[in-house]
Amino acid sequence: MIIRRLILAFLTLIAVVNIFDSLNRSFSAPQIQSRLELYQSNLVLRVSDIEIEDNDQSFRQLVEGVIGDNPYNTTTKQYQKARKEAELARDNFQNKIESLTIASNNDPNVQVISETKTSQQSLETEQLTQQVSEVERFIDEIDLKTGILLATNDQTEESLNIWQQLLNRIDDEEDEYYQTGLVLSKLWQNPPNITGNVQPIIEDNLDGWFRDRALTRLYKIQNDSNSLSSLQNQQQEAANQALVKLAFIGGIPAVGGFTGVILVIFLLVQLLLKGENSILATNSNKSWETPWDWEITWQVLIVGFFFVGQFVLPLILGILGFNPSESSLTIKALYVLFTYILMSAGGIIVLYLSIKSFFPLPESWFKFKLNSNWFIWGLGGYLIAIPAVLIISLINQQIWHGQGGSNPLLYLALQAQDKVALSVFFITASIAAPVFEEIMFRGFLLPSLTRYLPVSTSIIISGFLFAIAHLSLSEVLPLATLGIILGVVYTRSRNLLAPMLLHSLWNSGTLISLFVLGSGS
Repeated sequence: MIIRRLILAFLTLIAVVNIFDSLNRSFSAPQIQSRLELYQSNLVLRVSDIEIEDNDQSFRQLVEGVIGDNPYNTTTKQYQKARKEAELARDNFQNKIESLTIASNNDPNVQVISETKTSQQSLETEQLTQQVSEVERFIDEIDLKTGILLATNDQTEESLNIWQQLLNRIDDEEDEYYQTGLVLSKLWQNPPNITGNVQPIIEDNLDGWFRDRALTRLYKIQNDSNSLSSLQNQQQEAANQALVKLAFIGGIPAVGGFTGVILVIFLLVQLLLKGENSILATNSNKSWETPWDWEITWQVLIVGFFFVGQFVLPLILGILGFNPSESSLTIKALYVLFTYILMSAGGIIVLYLSIKSFFPLPESWFKFKLNSNWFIWGLGGYLIAIPAVLIISLINQQIWHGQGGSNPLLYLALQAQDKVALSVFFITASIAAPVFEEIMFRGFLLPSLTRYLPVSTSIIISGFLFAIAHLSLSEVLPLATLGIILGVVYTRSRNLLAPMLLHSLWNSGTLISLFVLGSGS
């Protein structure tokens, strides 16, 4: 027994160190939220191109309500904010590289550092250098687009200054952003100075509204009325599509959030009036009959989830040489699904081996009841989660200011514009993740905690552990909020299908929104 606990303590130490290391690395990493806001702003710019007849006042009011009074100013501020956050992320990465270099140079035992440690430091420096490069490219992209926004808003001098600064800091004249900045500068200088065929540069290196604005300027300079007319027709079609996308992205959460607020008010009023007979009080103080002690709970959580998923699996894949970083998006999606299934299988095996000596389990454990009200609990929990997580996320943005990292899967899903990749991401996020995570965190962890703690405290602790397991600092509060709602739904419904449905609806909504935003480019 003592040896077993010592091994478990050692594995806990490894898991905790790995968790803190991952959270620390996410501290200075940019959030995906900044990019999402830019993608949504790009859709707003698209909608601003809609031509509205003078007698169609209702439609005009609808469009103005979506895009605001001056979409160019609003979007410009959004891009400037994103640039500041990107600069902060870049500086953080560069400071880490300098710290690693200084630590290595100042180490008195630098000559006898183990090969493994040296290799690890080299790999971390290489990854940080790559992240710096990616952020700097993002800054270059922002500058190109901010210049077009300013030029469209009759601030040509500021645009030319931004593009000139971009040209000054890029050494390579063959660089795509250098060439694009040079073309844009020549397009908007007075007088314009366009030589050669620059259209492919614009089409290859700009997207969406920004590409069309640059092409419009080019066609006007070239007096190419046919190309201009064709482009304007395409803009109108794209603008109408963008309006539908914005309505979908904003409309469904708005309706769901409003319904969720009404539902929360109803449940709270009913709780005040009916007390123990209210819906929220259902099973609220009823704990599980737990046949195992804290050590089994600890073992399943550390070994089955953190150690297997965050240490053993990456180690095995590293030894086997699996690295899809240079592969297509579909291959990356399949890799994510494959690794998640392996992690889930490992976790479930550890769970089974840990509790099989206690079979048969009490009736209340791991319940899947189709003929119950699980659908109502799951859907109701989802509607309540929309406004709750949104409010916490808004507060969270003020804490992190675009830093704190995000789930890498979100970046991949944002790029998924083919059906195969999107389908694979959907299977991973909307089926595999809800099943495995609900079995581990709600099905096992939460009830196990009720042996020692009140149900409400168990819900909160399991919710925060669920959030921490995603290894992104900026996501801890929003995911903990979601985890707490999942815990409430499970403790009240006593049916794992309910939180699985809520979890699946949440992840599905996120994926669909990312796909719609990504398709707007």
